[in-house]
Amino acid sequence: MGWLFLKVLLVGVSFSGFLYPLVDFCFNGKTRGQKPNFVIILADDIGWGDLGANWAETKDTTNLDKIASEGMRFVDFHAAASTCSPSRASLLTGRLGLRNGVTHNFAVTSVGGLPLNETTLAEVLQQAGYVTGMIGFDYYFGIPYSHDMGCTDTPGYNHPPCPACPQGDGPSRNLQRDCYTDVALPLYENLNIVEQPVNLSSLAQKYAEKATQFIQQASTSGRPFLLYVGLAHMHVPLPVTQLPAAPQGGRLYGAGLREMDGLVGQIKDKVDRTAKENTFLWFTGDNGPWAQKCELAGSVGPFTGLWQTRQGGCPAKQTTWEGGHRVPALAYWPGRVPVNVTSTALLSVLDIFPTVVALAQASLPQGRRFDGVDVSEVLFGWSQPGHRVLFHPNSGAAGEFGALQTVRLERYKAFYITGGARACDGSTGPELQHKFPLIFNLEDDIAEAVPLERGGAEYQAVLPEIRKVLADVLQDIANDNISKADYTQDPSVTPCCNPYHIACRCQAT
Repeated sequence: MGWLFLKVLLVGVSFSGFLYPLVDFCFNGKTRGQKPNFVIILADDIGWGDLGANWAETKDTTNLDKIASEGMRFVDFHAAASTCSPSRASLLTGRLGLRNGVTHNFAVTSVGGLPLNETTLAEVLQQAGYVTGMIGFDYYFGIPYSHDMGCTDTPGYNHPPCPACPQGDGPSRNLQRDCYTDVALPLYENLNIVEQPVNLSSLAQKYAEKATQFIQQASTSGRPFLLYVGLAHMHVPLPVTQLPAAPQGGRLYGAGLREMDGLVGQIKDKVDRTAKENTFLWFTGDNGPWAQKCELAGSVGPFTGLWQTRQGGCPAKQTTWEGGHRVPALAYWPGRVPVNVTSTALLSVLDIFPTVVALAQASLPQGRRFDGVDVSEVLFGWSQPGHRVLFHPNSGAAGEFGALQTVRLERYKAFYITGGARACDGSTGPELQHKFPLIFNLEDDIAEAVPLERGGAEYQAVLPEIRKVLADVLQDIANDNISKADYTQDPSVTPCCNPYHIACRCQAT
């Protein structure tokens, strides 16, 4: 089982689950000081346009929209990568994949994970007296990777598949014929498989129950807490047999979105009833929507990457186009975070680590560099700008995994390599290298449709600074204490509780 629990199960292909402290281990009645609690909720493959507060066409996120109206909404917030594992590893460490070693997704049979010499957010908070919920910390409950993966016979580890639902077909028919309901996926409690195949229809409710149980216990424990909720939603829709009926013409994706929204609502309601004034809730996503799944994928909103679509392929997940890494984000902390505020600050998932560490009155680990920054002043309405520069690592559609060849400099964005991920129609965009980068002015061209003219004054004015900041960060990484992840795979490590069960048996048996 070392492949799974060497460090944190979070950075599996698409880790889903959440963690809460073991009662006997953590809740010892110590008096809590003034340190805040933290609830961090990370949605999988959610689109910027999936949030109703962002995109008027979306009607499925009542609870998230309420959080937006009661807190702060960020409209220029970015994942640290455009695929799951590197983005989640960056949340844990505050460091890009080229530093922490996690540059692309782990597979179901991966024997490694986040390198052991990396220091996680929860390890830092433990030293500051926090009850932390995450494997390698106190306690784990969840599934080890995306909910469309598991231990099965041929054709492999993505069976049964969940293809895109046929255009124009009813959602009930699609659910019965095309979308899986039974995947040989283990549900873990600590190191024990408590259910396999997991019942995906009840998974969201199990998460809600465990999360609210943790909040209730922690609120009376006398110690500050960190609760991390890494959702399976919205990778592709989970079975929706227990969801309220979809509106006329509604999609399976919309039903799943409402389920996720309800789960978040239950967690937020529990916070409000127990630890409202001293709990900071942060909601965001790990990357943009998985567009090749067609109507089983989310919405990129206005970030359509039109330059790339003309070349072919999709400008969403696995790409450095805005649709691949610009994600919805909300901050909620009554009495601290301003109410009903929209922030245009340039922020990142990378910022969660240093911000939480600062608010917890803890110290950043020594001997390593961080790509995130403490954005407390933005959260509390004292400052607006956020980052001046962000780097978007290549995540599968073009370029070397983790390479920093897309640069955001204020309102400008420069591509040294472009490419499109697999689209709904099966097409992919070619990888193109640009000695002179394509530069877009996102303030004027949010759809990334027309790059600046290479010979124009605006292009020539910004190019030297883009080259400088990219050279500087690459030199900084070269001088840093960097890690290397183990991507070795071995089918024998795939967890399986019953090799004789039709949905759980492995070829190795």
